[in-house]
Amino acid sequence: MAVWRITRQIRRMRRDWDQRARENARYYVVTGQDRWSDEEFYESGHVTLEEDILNDLANVCQGMDPKDMRVLEIGCGAGRVTRALAGFFGQVYAVDISRRMVRQARRAVEGFPNVRVFRNNGMDLGAMREHWWNRFGLGAKLQVDFAFSCMVFQHIPSHAIIESYVREIYRLLRPGALFKFQVQGSSLVEPEPDDTWVGVPFSERDAREMAERCGFELRYQRDAGSQYYWLWYFKKPEPR
Repeated sequence: MAVWRITRQIRRMRRDWDQRARENARYYVVTGQDRWSDEEFYESGHVTLEEDILNDLANVCQGMDPKDMRVLEIGCGAGRVTRALAGFFGQVYAVDISRRMVRQARRAVEGFPNVRVFRNNGMDLGAMREHWWNRFGLGAKLQVDFAFSCMVFQHIPSHAIIESYVREIYRLLRPGALFKFQVQGSSLVEPEPDDTWVGVPFSERDAREMAERCGFELRYQRDAGSQYYWLWYFKKPEPR
């Protein structure tokens, strides 16, 4: 895809998600209801933790103590899941493209000193790496033990942007670690090139081929063909 088109899409994503955060951030993060109390909103994050992480600890933790793990969340929105992750894992890094969403996420995790929330550029994790280098020195390697994303990539209008994230996560994950995430799986959707709500669809073949190109093994999948197509990408050993 042409660089100019990707740049335009990222600008549109940032603008649209800032606008959604301004209008009603919690609704656009979880569209189940128009108004969420703090208790309801954060409880929904705990439900995600229970259903998609605590029920899958053999793959997520692989024998590690969660309190010894460093984890990464892509597309944290208003901090709904970030807050739940912070109560379970040792260190949590979270990113979002929207400045307004990041502000809300940071408020959500006040009181959790083990969390860092960054506004990223929409297709890589440079903001995280810069923070790490400022803290530990240029060239210091940031490595995470688990990466997670839910209800995020199914809004992205470009396979190229999603694959850029996947490649970035490969660089940060320790060998053998899991990136568990969702993509748009419905072949019935016909997204517009600049639509930032209905993202590009992935077939099972698309998902498997992206895993191979980026150095992952697609070991499990769930709900192929649906809006919430879950993928388990395990990082293969890095080539020597």
